[in-house]
Amino acid sequence: MSDRGFLFLFSVLMIVAGLASAAYLFATGQAGTVDGLFLMLTALLLAVCFALYLIYMIRRAMETVKPAAPATKTAPATSPAKAAPAQS
Repeated sequence: MSDRGFLFLFSVLMIVAGLASAAYLFATGQAGTVDGLFLMLTALLLAVCFALYLIYMIRRAMETVKPAAPATKTAPATSPAKAAPAQS
């Protein structure tokens, strides 16, 4: 398996684990305490970070699949403007 495939599966696993732990904390009522609230926010932050990485990875993979656009002809470069003669 390629490293991208492994990172994709690991990211999906971490997103599911973060969401599952947040759901568990909410379902058992532990999210009502200060410690549980911060633990739930940490789990959701973990899921969001891996989700952003996953989105970035998918978009980057889709860019390589797109065919290259044909090169467009550009106008010939013009010569730089001539400097005005110095006046004394």
